[in-house]
Amino acid sequence: MAEYHYDVVVIGSGPAGEGAAMNAAKGSKRVAVIEQSPVVGGNCTHVGTIPSKALRHAVKQIITFNTNTMFRDIGEPRWFSFPRVLKSAEKVISKQVKLRTQFYARNRVDLYNGKAYFLDANRIEVRGGQSTDVLHAKDFVIATGSRPYKPANIDFSHERIYCSDSILQLSHTPRTMVIYGAGVIGCEYASIFSGLGVKVDLVNPGEKLLSFLDDEISDALSYHLRNNGVLVRHNETYETVEGKENNVEVTFQSGKRIRADAFLWCNGRTGNTDFMGLDNIGLEPNGRGQLTIDSHYRTEVENVFAVGDVIGWPALASAAYDQGRSSASAMMEDSYFRFVDDVPTGIYTIPEISSVGKNERELTEEKVPYEVGQAFFKDLARAQITGEAVGMLKILFHRESKKILGIHCFGDQAAEIVHIGQAIMCQEGDANTLDYFINTTFNYPTMAEAYRVAALNGLNRIF
Repeated sequence: MAEYHYDVVVIGSGPAGEGAAMNAAKGSKRVAVIEQSPVVGGNCTHVGTIPSKALRHAVKQIITFNTNTMFRDIGEPRWFSFPRVLKSAEKVISKQVKLRTQFYARNRVDLYNGKAYFLDANRIEVRGGQSTDVLHAKDFVIATGSRPYKPANIDFSHERIYCSDSILQLSHTPRTMVIYGAGVIGCEYASIFSGLGVKVDLVNPGEKLLSFLDDEISDALSYHLRNNGVLVRHNETYETVEGKENNVEVTFQSGKRIRADAFLWCNGRTGNTDFMGLDNIGLEPNGRGQLTIDSHYRTEVENVFAVGDVIGWPALASAAYDQGRSSASAMMEDSYFRFVDDVPTGIYTIPEISSVGKNERELTEEKVPYEVGQAFFKDLARAQITGEAVGMLKILFHRESKKILGIHCFGDQAAEIVHIGQAIMCQEGDANTLDYFINTTFNYPTMAEAYRVAALNGLNRIF
């Protein structure tokens, strides 16, 4: 057994762990990262953000080919299998792993392969690797991520029953699929599989798709999923999920019963905090495996920080990376610390969704006198050129001060477009008002021009 000494030990090499390790290393700290998988990147790179978004991009290209009449000169519409489409995602994953491995080498961060186990508040044992090492450190960052929550009464070992991780091992393309859980992951996979021609039943235990979104955007998503052949079932809770030789049968508490070739569970996630020896340092995760932190990402143990999915909301790769960086800034007490609480939402359905700031429901409940500026993509020259006419940009602003209160976008490149509005919202003084979009010349034709169109539309409502 070998023992090593560090300033900071980070557990997990996903976005949160990488952010913490890189920032600490740049701050001249001696840093080690413990990763239980053979390669770096975490769930984000291997089973989450990267593969699902690469899948979505490939499927979107297939849809474009099959629906654009110009391509009929090349050939008839084509059918692509899920495994074939998955190959494009695997190429991206390998590039991401290579890039991120170089980050650690370049910054002299030591990588240990194995499972982290706290012996006490200053020592961690690395278990399961080629040798057992004990790492001493002043500070620790828990960035172990999350995994799909799996209820005990569903047999996930059955060949037709999948979770959002195991679906990436799907070796065929089912004709029909039930997706249980209509959160971000469920809606994204409903878009992917329906785009491949799979008949999808999207089961939502709640009343509305992605209820945290602006109502108009949520309604638009619901319409376009249905328009693409997805059957959305609201207010349904499963009673049993029974895997059989030729299908999966799902029985609901309402008495309904449906069969499909495959079942995909996308309802909830659990923090990866078990078997880490947290009880040895006095930490107790909640029922969902998540840790409680203060305003500087410290847990109840002063020298142990926690970031990313393991602390719960917002459970986004973008936020996790910034949380990791901020935890390192907190321990180094530098000037770059911030508590990450104003995060844009990016949802990679087909079409995609992105938003930042307040939505109409929130502003109405808070009795804020707001107004709306809209730009529909079908009216933009760039969208007409690209054939991506579905979607809209909505700017919510204060009627009197014209301050930007929220940006909501639905359609092609929404997750890119939203950042223009986000940048203006974050400006100080009078620079964060509708007037910026009215008094700024945008390239033509561009999707960014939607801001000028929406601003003029909103201006017309207050005169």
